[in-house]
Amino acid sequence: MKVYVALLRAVNVGGTGRLPMAELVRMAEAVGFVDARTYIASGNLLFRSPGSEGEVKARLEETLAEYAGKPVGVMVRTAPELAAVLAANPFPEREPNRTMVIFLDQPPPAEFEVVAPDGEEVRAGAREFYVHYPIGSGRSKLKLPAARSGTARNINTVARLVEMTSEPSGEERGAT
Repeated sequence: MKVYVALLRAVNVGGTGRLPMAELVRMAEAVGFVDARTYIASGNLLFRSPGSEGEVKARLEETLAEYAGKPVGVMVRTAPELAAVLAANPFPEREPNRTMVIFLDQPPPAEFEVVAPDGEEVRAGAREFYVHYPIGSGRSKLKLPAARSGTARNINTVARLVEMTSEPSGEERGAT
């Protein structure tokens, strides 16, 4: 079985899209995902499944839409894909809490519009944008329309998720 990381969009951010992480684990298990667990209350789900990326994404989005009563965007990466995202960080010398990865379903366009009034730096990746926010993302006025449907995580979170994909599964730890 492959190890997947699902990154939910607009979950538990600013009081909108409230979804208890225990409920997310329950939903994942109900659709057949194995060893489901979350990391921080911002919609990061790790699990194992024999299904393809498209299959697990569709199952999770359908289940979340039933729960929320509206579509919930989900970006899915395998453990090796997520490790490659971390390794490709074009800003390794910058503060990891001010460097974000905006995950997308598709590769970013070859040319994209950026308005970066506060000195933000943007680089395209395989299916993501990397953004360094010198003043932090909370006060930034960055405009990046091509990333509108994505979901962002800082490099610290991405690094921890990569670590978690290598940790023993419930079966390997002796859980029943």
